Amino acid sequence: MLEFNFHPFPVLETDRLLLRRITNDDVNEVFELRSNPETMKFIPRPLVKNNEDALEHIAMIEEKIETNLGINWGITLKDNPRLLGIIGYYRLQPENYRAEIGYMLLPEFHGKGIIPEAVSTLIKFGFENLKLHSIEAVIDPENYASEKVLQKCGFVKEAHLKEAEFYEGVFLDKVIYSLLNN
Repeated sequence: MLEFNFHPFPVLETDRLLLRRITNDDVNEVFELRSNPETMKFIPRPLVKNNEDALEHIAMIEEKIETNLGINWGITLKDNPRLLGIIGYYRLQPENYRAEIGYMLLPEFHGKGIIPEAVSTLIKFGFENLKLHSIEAVIDPENYASEKVLQKCGFVKEAHLKEAEFYEGVFLDKVIYSLLNN
């Protein structure tokens, strides 16, 4: 069984991006991301209503890192420390050598190749550093932009689960994509 250890926190770099630890200084951007109906459209979680909610979200991210149960990075451009998005591994399954990847990006940065660049970096980190055997992504079947990112990064569709999640009085479908470490 795998054992995860996110200490010291792994800062990751790409040609354009710096993936860094999210801090309370990012509260305004976390609020902007998590309170935006467009950003949260395909994420069945409540919108944050104020900075206090955003700080609670940051604290939850930090707790998962501290307990090695999950890890999120803030996505920034190398020449600007402003948080543009969040990417990370959720629902770690050390017994299965598997983890779920998830990400979100401010709408003004959509279509610029930022998420595929960050996902590719996390794939490499997941397989080389975390020793994962597989990475999964669970998306809304109508999230075509995310589907395109996953396909571009080599993920394949494994399943379409009908009405598999109940959220705010509605049963939602979900699609599972995965990538094996070959």
